Amino acid sequence: MFYLVCYDVVEDRRRNQVATLFEGYGMRVQKSVFECVLTPEQYQMILKRLPQYLDLAVDQVRFYPMSPRHRKKVVVVGVQPTWQVDDHSFIV
Repeated sequence: MFYLVCYDVVEDRRRNQVATLFEGYGMRVQKSVFECVLTPEQYQMILKRLPQYLDLAVDQVRFYPMSPRHRKKVVVVGVQPTWQVDDHSFIV
């Protein structure tokens, strides 16, 4: 499943840890936004790991699942990434 992942993490160290986690699963498209293709197992593993990097009283991570139909309707104004993540991409 393709997810748009957005986060708001208050403290720099925790924010860097969250970014490092997502760098292993997707492409950063903005400072706190990633596009990720995740298997159900990867999604569950990330949900399990995230609380160790967050202060749940002030930090937040959001996962927006996006169907192929809706991804085609995304409009980007400004700089375009040189590559894109799709359901056939594998990030190691």
